Amino acid sequence: MSPARALMFQGTGSDVGKSLIVAGLCRAFAARGLKVRPFKPQNMSNNAAVTAEGGEIGRAQALQARACGVAPSVDMNPVLLKPQSEIGAQIVVHGRVVGTARARDTYELTPRLLSAALDSFARLRSEADLVLIEGAGSAAEVNLRERDIANMDFARRAADFLKREARNDVEAAVARHAKRLGVAPRRSALALLYRC
Repeated sequence: MSPARALMFQGTGSDVGKSLIVAGLCRAFAARGLKVRPFKPQNMSNNAAVTAEGGEIGRAQALQARACGVAPSVDMNPVLLKPQSEIGAQIVVHGRVVGTARARDTYELTPRLLSAALDSFARLRSEADLVLIEGAGSAAEVNLRERDIANMDFARRAADFLKREARNDVEAAVARHAKRLGVAPRRSALALLYRC
């Protein structure tokens, strides 16, 4: 079986409906006979669900798994950050607590967390026809770009599933909307978008 195709959904912020859209699409594609898996590289939430393996994942990913008709797995949400204070969080990797860190200290953890996310993504792709990827928060949070493992940086690193035709369609759509709004998007910003 060849690796699954993937679609990524990113939003303009937290609580804008990404999780529900992905859950609905999980159900719709599964109802059409596809083996679908939800995937969120990193989630920040205290609302965790326990998988059959005994690991913790975000509740939204557990709901999405049920919408696919499969049991939730730690690979569906390999990195879960559970806030413990205004400046720190418990870090859960593949369902197990690996420690705590303050927000500014997570820079050192980024390579390890990204590696865990990519490993889980590869496993899900090997068992599915389609992986629906949910980004986290806003894809435009420039203060988080250096340690982003859930949005554009993840998309760049997992970009083998993107087709040139899809990038061209996105480029044309962005250009049409920018023209309609009378906005001239900067070439560097567009180039970044299309390389993902």
